[in-house]
Amino acid sequence: MSDDDATTDLEAAFAAARTALEQADALVVCAGAGMGVDSGLPDFRGDEGFWNAYPPFKALGLRFAELANPRWFEREPSLAWGFYGHRLQLYRDTAPHDGFRMLREFGARLPNGMFAFTSNVDGHFQRAGVPADRVCEIHGSIHHLQCTRASCRAAIRSADEVVLHVDPSTIRALPPFPTCACGTIERPNILMFGDGEWRSDRTDEQEATLSGWLQKARGKRIVVVELGAGVAVPTVRAFSEALTRRYGATLVRINPREPLGPPGTISIASGALAALRRILPQ
Repeated sequence: MSDDDATTDLEAAFAAARTALEQADALVVCAGAGMGVDSGLPDFRGDEGFWNAYPPFKALGLRFAELANPRWFEREPSLAWGFYGHRLQLYRDTAPHDGFRMLREFGARLPNGMFAFTSNVDGHFQRAGVPADRVCEIHGSIHHLQCTRASCRAAIRSADEVVLHVDPSTIRALPPFPTCACGTIERPNILMFGDGEWRSDRTDEQEATLSGWLQKARGKRIVVVELGAGVAVPTVRAFSEALTRRYGATLVRINPREPLGPPGTISIASGALAALRRILPQ
């Protein structure tokens, strides 16, 4: 394919996405890690991407999937809370890019509204004004805590009051660490790798709300705008595609590297914010 052909195809995809959105009754926004890149958040794609964001872990030979594991909260809490404490502060300090606002405002104009489904744990949809009861955080939230003791049934709690002191040269946190009422160290309420002890209570409630919303939108013109969701962790892509099968939704897949999808997908090889500026009706 020539560059001219690629440009023509991209313009055609933008036009098709705009038409679908102009005719939509309901919007589902499905977001993966690539959604945060335009906000200035690091791209953890591949080991080198992770190590570029956290150089001290390269010296230790730790990859993202190895470090994002609940065992570190017991073995080396300074390491575990150094990593997650740094990310917590990063997400607090980073403003969601303008695409979040654009999606919220467009969704609010639709007869059946908007719902966000995301694997991101940064809380940026809520930060951008999307109502909390219209967000499903399928991998949990860094802004909430759970006890690391499996038998403890203390409720998941907010991390809003948590302040951690992290040495930027080592990415290790200094005590005290967040502690449950039972006296055991806490961890973020996030689904990690090799994680058999994640408390899904909060996400289960969000999924139930989303399911009820989808049932009300059944038979309507549902458009799914998927942004920055890759194939390495396919949770978001699988959900987007399931909506096309179960609800006849139109899928607009926006991804600079992996935009292709099943037949009928409107594939846009672009970053999230640039594409949203081209496709959202003004």
